[in-house]
Amino acid sequence: MPENRSNKISALINSSDGLIITAGAGMGVDSGLPDFRGDKGMWQHYPVLGRLRMGFSSIANPEAFENDPTLAWGFYGHRLLSYRNTQPHQGFNLLKKLGERFTLGSFIFTSNVDGQFQKAGFDPQRIYECHGSIHTLQCAKPDDCCKSTWLAIDEQPVIDIDACELTSALPKCLYCGGLARPNILMFDDWFWQARPYQQQKKRLEQWLTQVEAPLVIEIGAGVAIPTVRHFSERVANNGQRLIRINPADATIPLGNGVSLAMGGLAGINVINAVLSQ
Repeated sequence: MPENRSNKISALINSSDGLIITAGAGMGVDSGLPDFRGDKGMWQHYPVLGRLRMGFSSIANPEAFENDPTLAWGFYGHRLLSYRNTQPHQGFNLLKKLGERFTLGSFIFTSNVDGQFQKAGFDPQRIYECHGSIHTLQCAKPDDCCKSTWLAIDEQPVIDIDACELTSALPKCLYCGGLARPNILMFDDWFWQARPYQQQKKRLEQWLTQVEAPLVIEIGAGVAIPTVRHFSERVANNGQRLIRINPADATIPLGNGVSLAMGGLAGINVINAVLSQ
């Protein structure tokens, strides 16, 4: 690694009192999870959706549950099982240890719905899942029912992966007996129940009021839906206090942060190597 970049990483860490880990889909790639980079990437994992010419924005949509719930739950049920069975890669542990170096510890801001940070042992009270969680369910028609959510722990979907179809019974709302859906913010979604994540957001905002010199380490956040990137740049003083890890889009438009054009685990290992010097 160039010495100036190594020195910059070291200086940012040593001058910060709190660590904000921001993560997009690229964070899970080293654990074996797909990042659905474009429709073609998704179709590699779900070929039947490719044959139907059904893009991610079409299947990740409340209308999919209304029009073809067996197909929609085939897609989300398979993802639920995949996330349950996936073990977080070593980078999660390295980040957890890194957070312990800071006076105010660390906080997670993620658009991922996979629950991998919780599985890796991060404090659930220090995680904000801005797009929700696949491990939580809600009613598909909350306006006709209620705004409640519940854990999906009892759901054991059986999937015909070749057809991307749920072959077991459709998940039911605990309150009205109608169709249930993942408590995830989808495209064109007016029915997402955000209350659990509003509480997460409040905890993050309260923590940020205590931090005077935050360092943001961003991993695998894409530009197609730039929620994570915008948050990172804003909190990191227009990118001045940002380490951005991304194999394709590592540029920091503003500021004097550090760009690591590589995968998530590789970038985390670079940071860890600097600290070990």
